[in-house]
Amino acid sequence: MPQDSHIQTIGHIDLVFADWRPLRHVQDPLYKDLSAVARIGDSLFLACDETASVERLRRMKDGQFGEHRHFGLDELVDLPDGAKGEMDIEGLCAVDGFLWIVGSHALKRSKPKRDESEADDALRRMEQVGRESNRHFLGRIPLVEEAPGLFMPTHSNDGRRAAWAKFGKGKSALNDWVADDPHLGPFLTIPAKENGFDVEGLAARGDRIWLGLRGPVLRGHAVVLDLEIAEKTPGRLKARRIDGERRYRKHLLDTRGLGIRDMRFDGNDLLLLVGPTMSLEGPAFVLRWRDAVHADVSGVIAPDRIEIVAELPYRLHADHPEGIDLWAEAGPEALLVIYDAPALERTDPDTFTVRADLIAPSGDRVRSNKRLKARAKALAAE
Repeated sequence: MPQDSHIQTIGHIDLVFADWRPLRHVQDPLYKDLSAVARIGDSLFLACDETASVERLRRMKDGQFGEHRHFGLDELVDLPDGAKGEMDIEGLCAVDGFLWIVGSHALKRSKPKRDESEADDALRRMEQVGRESNRHFLGRIPLVEEAPGLFMPTHSNDGRRAAWAKFGKGKSALNDWVADDPHLGPFLTIPAKENGFDVEGLAARGDRIWLGLRGPVLRGHAVVLDLEIAEKTPGRLKARRIDGERRYRKHLLDTRGLGIRDMRFDGNDLLLLVGPTMSLEGPAFVLRWRDAVHADVSGVIAPDRIEIVAELPYRLHADHPEGIDLWAEAGPEALLVIYDAPALERTDPDTFTVRADLIAPSGDRVRSNKRLKARAKALAAE
């Protein structure tokens, strides 16, 4: 598909990983399953949704990011399923000396295998809905600058310590906080790929965090949860009661049926990467939610506060946008975009390299979601 005039690809960044095969519990090259990204200084942190780890790349003199280092999070936090249990990390944010991390908090239904000999076998497999405890992580890990611009996660440093919301084999704090929510509670028992509860975006500022949901999408509206976090006891995070008895504000944004895949602050505005929900293929956009930081009550966000920044080129079965971050040296509105299921021409298997995009909006800016509605409708008709 030709690129839309609403976006300019202004460059590329090669991300060079180490050989993935010696890593424990890793079945595929890490670059095939990237799900989140966050940059601080010369350090680029990435997550693969099939592991319980974060990956760090370092900016090199030639502009690439390499010198890959793998950090198993079981060595920094208490994971109920240990290192073998995937965390399904879908959001990273590096701010104020911490790396914030969130798992999807999602259930998943087993998929039928291609070689199922009997139709009944496939049906029985699809009856299985699983809960993986590591996916319910929400917390922050201190970062220490071991060299200029090079940061590493650590359990504790200079009075700061790793801390997270309560989670375990049977339940998690975030699920408990939304369990009686009339909009979200009914979706907690539904698998992610079926419009169930699924966290895929994270942004943080001080002790306030925003969680973007890929699902559920409610009558075309995506959901952002806005929490104020306190460390009540050493190592334990808890959300304050800020909206009556609720521990979060709930913001609904008309995304014309698209779910949130990532988020990042740009000043007081919140940039939202939105794309298809469930297992659908379709277009992805970057939206700007104007003055999001001052939205201090729950409600539906006025459409005139939502602006389309970019429409990302759409490819079937490849290049699914999963993460964004600001890239100031490429321009004041430039963004890095990483992809899940990268196209073959974007990768070099011999050097474990994948190419991320640098994008910037063109001059054609739209300050409402009318274009989003029209474009999504046109693509659906193709």
